[in-house]
Formats: sequence, structure tokens, C-alpha cells
Amino acid sequence: MTTDTEFQNVAEDLEWRGALFDATPGATHTLATEKVTCYNGFDPTASSLHIGNLVPVMGLVRLQRYGHTPVALVGGGTGMIGDPSGRADERTLMSIAEIDDNVEAIRLQLEPFLDFKAKSNPARMVNNADWLRTTELLPFLRDVGKHFTVNSMMGRESVKGRFDRDSGISFTEFSYQLLQAYDFLTLYEQDHVGFQAGGSDQWGNILGGVDLIRRIHGADSEGRPRAHGIAYPLVSSSTGEKFGKSIGGAPTLDPKQTSPYKLYQFFLNVADADAVPYVKLFTMLNQVQVGGLAEAVSIEPQKREAQQALAEEVTRTIHGHGGLDQALKVTRAFFGGDISGLSADELEDVLEGSSVTDVNRDQLSGEGIRFVDLAVSAGAGKSGGDVRRTIEQGGMYLNGEQIVDAGRSVGVDDLVEDRLLVIRRGRKNYSLVKLAE
Repeated sequence: MTTDTEFQNVAEDLEWRGALFDATPGATHTLATEKVTCYNGFDPTASSLHIGNLVPVMGLVRLQRYGHTPVALVGGGTGMIGDPSGRADERTLMSIAEIDDNVEAIRLQLEPFLDFKAKSNPARMVNNADWLRTTELLPFLRDVGKHFTVNSMMGRESVKGRFDRDSGISFTEFSYQLLQAYDFLTLYEQDHVGFQAGGSDQWGNILGGVDLIRRIHGADSEGRPRAHGIAYPLVSSSTGEKFGKSIGGAPTLDPKQTSPYKLYQFFLNVADADAVPYVKLFTMLNQVQVGGLAEAVSIEPQKREAQQALAEEVTRTIHGHGGLDQALKVTRAFFGGDISGLSADELEDVLEGSSVTDVNRDQLSGEGIRFVDLAVSAGAGKSGGDVRRTIEQGGMYLNGEQIVDAGRSVGVDDLVEDRLLVIRRGRKNYSLVKLAE
């Protein structure tokens, strides 16, 4: 991933990438002329960040590359309340133990992106549980709540849509915007954090924090705002579909939930119209590199050069060189037809959604089971005759081995890592046979 900075400041970079949705007056000028400290909050209501979170994560990365100091805030305090943004109904409250587990998991996911040992602008990680869980209610209402009107709070996009629903919105979630504003105030007072970034769905909450700091501390000695906010766009496809929904939910940054292979395939399969915009948003590739990819998409879209570059850059960024190597190995093996070198975990990952049949160890012991019988029971053929005809045509495989004898015995020794068998019919029809536990 290139580290070259071609722009005079990070605001120019963000604007070119289509990553700047909005900014408070004077924010882009400040980013261009001063070194600032900027924080972005991450919600621990799940054990992993999803790929849409990569936009603000890369925003912190870009800020640090241009000399600013990034702060990643994980909401161990606000997570106890739940952000109503983008939701049609109330969140289910989680236990403190669940929240703390998620905070730790997300902290580990964020660490590889930022440089915490940089000499001039080391990144920082904070948890708002450190102050919110010890904040007393009455002082909070006197010192913070008095600066907010219910009228303005009801006008926030994060809550406005809930008033027309029968379920409405609880006071708990309604108060979330006060807590986020208080986070900004706390970081400003304790650590001189003068910028907050977030998705466009957070824009109202960001402005609430900017306004709270203004009300309590006024302008600086030159009459300028002490705090600013910037917002990133919420990513959608060229068809208007919310990013990530095409596979039933956005891929996560946790390799235990979304393998490097699946992440790679997700980006490899984006539409031509989305490839270059996503390269700008999700990678650090520069203008010359992006320009070359845009030209390739225009002239030879069938080669999918932009999608390949996008998939490789994102997979490497999130999972490192090892993760990318694994994704490429699985991709080559699966689409090349030779899966013999893949592990059982890799086979299950790539063949998720294929039909699965259980087999007992006793069936595979001794003389084993004839391939033709196993193939029929696994749904790889309608009948023994059907399987035999496919074998004669050279279209049946077991674990990558072409089958030439329908009576071939399949035994325990054929199991991949003593766990499973893979039957392939033709080029793309796979069936998994798993050893029953």
C-alpha cells in the first residue's frame, strides 16, 4: 500500500476520494493549516466491526499520514445505551460483560491500522467507559443537559424517524446524543481533541458536541471555533443498495467471522461502476494508480483489474500479507479445479452453502463405501447410472482426484484432516460429506 501523499492536506485527499460528506465551517481550512487531534467513535454492540466501518478507519489512517493525531474511541460507556441512528426499533440492551468483550475485540481489530509509536503524532485508543460509567446523573443534567433543548434533540435525524412509529423511542436511546456530545467535551478538556469524525448518520450528534464545547468554552482568543467535525458518506452501490447487503450483511473485519477468502471475493465481485469509487474510499492507492485502474475498467472491463486491485489492497490491509496469500491460494485452487492442497477449514469456508451429507466412521472403515453409492447419497447424482455416465465423461472428482472407477472404495484415509470429503460433479457442482461426530 503506497504511503505517498500527493495532496497539500488531508481535506483535499478526502474530497478527491469522495470521502468528505460534510464539515463544519472552517474545518477544512484548519486541517490544511494546523496539526489537529481527531477522534472517531466505534460502537461495541457487535463483536466485530463491519466493512462499512473501514471508511472512518481509513479516515483516521489518512489523518495520521498527513501529520494529524488520530484517536479511536471504543464506546464501552455509550454501548450500554445504544445508538438509535439508522434503526427502526429499540436495541436489546447487552450485559456489561458482553460490551467489555466486544470492546476488547474491536480494539484488537483497530490496532493494526494505526501507528501507536509514531514520534510526532502517535495514535491513541480510548474507552468512554472510563468516564461515562462513573458520571453522576444530577451533575450531568445540570452541567450538560441544560445546554440542550428538547426541540433540537427531536430534530436530529438519528431519532426523528422513530416518533412516527408505534414503538417510539425510549428516553434511554433519546439521551444517546447527550452522551456522545459529552464524550467530545471530555476529550477536548482532557486531551485537547478538537475534531470529531464519523459517518453521515452521526452528523447531528457531531454537531451536538461541537455546540456543547462552544457553549461551555466559547470561541478561542481569535474568535474561531474551538471544535470542528467532519462526516464521511455512508457507502452504497451504484444501484443505491446499502453497502454489503448483497451477501446478507456486510463482511466483518474479524477473520473468524469473515475469512480472508470471503473478503477478497466480496470485493472481487463488485460491479464495474463501483470498483473505482471503492478503490478511492477503501485503499491508499494514489491518483496515478487509480487513474490507471479507471482506464482499465473503461477499455477492458472483462479483465476486472480494478476489482482485483481493490480486493488485494483491502484484504492485505485488514488481514496482512498472510491473509492475502491465503485468499489467493484458495481462489486459485477453487477456480482452477484443483482443491487437493486446501485444508478442511478452507474447504468448508469456500463451499459454505453447498449441500452437506453426514457419514459415519463405520461406513468408511474396513472396505469403505463405493464412490457411486456415496455420490448418490450426497446428491451428486440422481442414480447409480447417472453417476456412472458422468464418470465415463470424466466429470466426477473426489477431493480433487478424477474418479475413473464407479466402484472405487472411499475410506477413512480419504478424509481431509479426518473430517470431510468433497465431491465435485462437472466444473461447479460441489457436495460436502462430513464425518458425523
